[in-house]
Parts: sequence; C-alpha cells; structure tokens
Amino acid sequence: MNDTTSLLLQPAAQVGPPLWLLAELTYRCPLHCVFCYNPVDFAHHPDELSTEDWLRVLREARAAGSVQCGFSGGEPLLRDDLEILVAEAHRLGFYTNLLTSGVGLTEDRAAALKAAGLDHIQLSFQDSTRELNDFLSHTRTFELKQKVAAIIKANGWPMVMNCVVHRLNIDYIDRIIDMAVALDAEYLELANSQYYSWALLNRDQLLPSREQIERAERITNERRAQYGERIRIFFVVPDYYENRPKKCMNGWGNVFLTVTPDGTALPCHTAGMLPGLSFPNVRDMDVKAIWYDSEGFNRYRGDAWMKDSCRSCPDKEKDLGGCRCQAFMLTGDPAAADPVCDKSPHRHVVTAAVDRAQGQLPAVHEAPLVFRSPEESRRRRAITASVR
Repeated sequence: MNDTTSLLLQPAAQVGPPLWLLAELTYRCPLHCVFCYNPVDFAHHPDELSTEDWLRVLREARAAGSVQCGFSGGEPLLRDDLEILVAEAHRLGFYTNLLTSGVGLTEDRAAALKAAGLDHIQLSFQDSTRELNDFLSHTRTFELKQKVAAIIKANGWPMVMNCVVHRLNIDYIDRIIDMAVALDAEYLELANSQYYSWALLNRDQLLPSREQIERAERITNERRAQYGERIRIFFVVPDYYENRPKKCMNGWGNVFLTVTPDGTALPCHTAGMLPGLSFPNVRDMDVKAIWYDSEGFNRYRGDAWMKDSCRSCPDKEKDLGGCRCQAFMLTGDPAAADPVCDKSPHRHVVTAAVDRAQGQLPAVHEAPLVFRSPEESRRRRAITASVR
C-alpha cells in the first residue's frame, strides 16, 4: 500500500458491519433483458464459486455482522445448490430473500425452498402484457411468471413484484400496478432504470421524457390512494431527473457487500468497472478482512478521496459524493462529482441525455436495442480489447 492510498483509508472503528450481503450466485440467466445490471463482459467470467465456498462466505459474513442475505444472479434458480445455501443462511440467522425471474420455480422447488427457510421472494416482470414482457426479456415467460406468482402466494411468502420502468413501458404503469394488485403482491417496486451496464448501452432507447416521468408519478399516487393498504408501491425516479445524486448503496462500503459469481467482493453491483482498484476475492481473503481492511472497500469511504468542490459542499453528508461508477462512466474519472449533481462541472453530460429523451437533441446514433446474451457479451469485450 502506498502513502497516498493509506491517507484514503477510513479507520475501521468508524465503519459499521456489512449488514446486507448480496450473493450473486451466477451470471447465467434465461432472460436477455435490455436493462440488465450484470456486467456487459459477464461472459468473460464463467467461473463460479463452489457450494463449499458459498457456505463459507455465508458463515464469514454472518460472523462479520451481516443480517440480510439476498440470493440473486443472473438467475439464482439455475444453481442446483440454492436450497443448501438458503438452509445454511437460515440456520445462521439471516433474513433471506430470493431475487428471481421465476424461471425454474416449480411447485417442488418452491416446497424445497420453503422447507429450507426462505423468508421472501422478489419476482420480476418486464411489463403487464405478454407481448411487451416477452419482447423486453427476449423470452416467452409472461404466463410462466403469472404461475410463479401463484406458487409464491400458495406457499405463504410475502411477495415483492419488481418491474424496471423505462421509456418502453412507463406509459403502461397503471396496468402494471393493477396487475400487481391482481397477483396479490404486498409490495411493488417501480424501479426506473438506472443507466449502468446493459441499460447504458440502450440509454437513448430507454430514458423516458420528463413528461412521461411526471405522468407516471401522478398515476402512481392515484393508485396508492385507490388501493390503500392492499399494496405498498415504491416509485424510484431515474437519477438523470434529479438535481442531487443519491447516496449510492447508502454509501460506499457502509452497508452493502456483494459477492460476484467468481468470488470477487464489491461494495456495489458495478464497482468492478472502476480503474485503479483491486477488489479482493473471497477465495483469498475472509469477509471481515475484505470489509474492513481491503483497499477496494476503503478507497471511497469517508471524504478524503473527494475533490475540493465536493469536500467543501454542505450536502456531502447527504449524498457522500453520489455514485462512483456513474461518475466514471460519464466523465472517465471515478473521483469526479457525480454528474447528476447540478453543481457538477460535468452536469452537461446528463443534461444532453435528458434533452435527447425530450427530443430536443438528436440521438447520438440510431441503433437497435442491445439484448443481453453471452454472444453479445463476448462481442463487446472483443471490441473493447481491440480498441485498447
């Protein structure tokens, strides 16, 4: 560790435990969503942790203070050992959550997961109609998802229905909410797409206009009043339409720990893209040491890393500088002020994207939607490698 890096480390005494563990069990997935947050080069990372590795990670994370464990992917149901991992997480005292497309959740598999102690399921839909749901996922899964929703309810699980919202489905938000109520979901997350990974590739096609956002918020509030306590609805505005950035993952290395399929530990889903950082692997380092001692997790803790304009900002404790990945993607500098902030010297990058969504500027290029697939992932990596 060099002297510059050591100045950026936040003392371990000031860091709380990794309360939320996200176990990304696999990047394999039967869906091909155009807004997937898995890395664009996911096909270059085929290696997956073994069952024993994951069991050890669960034990180490619980010992380090983790209390909630989400099993995600890709599609976590493609792992044959999912029930084993859920059972161990339950035994350790985790609150467990399965984030799934529903593909593979049969009645038998649901019964096994119930017996293992699974607490909660988040089921994704792409839209309220078969045509658009299946188009956006590039699969025929709409009817399957409806059946899976019934299986979830039959097993007594609380269900969160998640629908990523964007230009292509936001005008049907009333139907999406009505479908969630009809499926007896307790919670509905209307998560406007955040523009990372595959969604960034498709940003010109996916970013809604301001008018679409305002209409969707109005309809959401009307449905909240209509349905009352029957369902809780969360509507998350895309960063590009905010004037201040969000506190990314409640702050870098503050609460959230993700372990990728190959064992790389990250403070957020996409941090692996950042240059000049070495993130540890759970095969080589235990979870507690990763959380408190690794350079990757300490690099953007606190405010020593901030440039003067952010460090002296009265709002820095509210947003902790915003998202490092977004800053890097939009400016090339992971230590830059998040361009979502209207104080950022790079705000014009976000403004231009919004203007294109409003039709006030032409698209940078006319291109078809890019669907997530291993073949496209390999092609994109080859293009990047040739440029370098």
